[in-house]
Amino acid sequence: MTDEEIIEIGVQSGMNPAIMTLDGNFKLLKTFAKLVAENEREAVANWIMGKGFATGHGDTIVDMLDELEWQVAERECEACAKIAEEPWQGSSKAIAEQIRARGQE
Repeated sequence: MTDEEIIEIGVQSGMNPAIMTLDGNFKLLKTFAKLVAENEREAVANWIMGKGFATGHGDTIVDMLDELEWQVAERECEACAKIAEEPWQGSSKAIAEQIRARGQE
């Protein structure tokens, strides 16, 4: 988070920019913003891992969500491939129906 973003969030929360940007105050504000961001990142990481996914090497929430998106797509592709590998009495239409039904679960 940039200094400008921290100041903007402070202003949005009702803080006085003149007081907030004083050197000692701003250091405290930056530390507070860093701790809040780390707490949010940890919450997202725990949620992702709780759903059985890895967080990768994501330093930011966006990095972790990019990794999650890739893993979800990979798992869905594998699940569809397993459906297609099953012995089918029908046509490719039956396979497509099974894949779509999976999406409704």
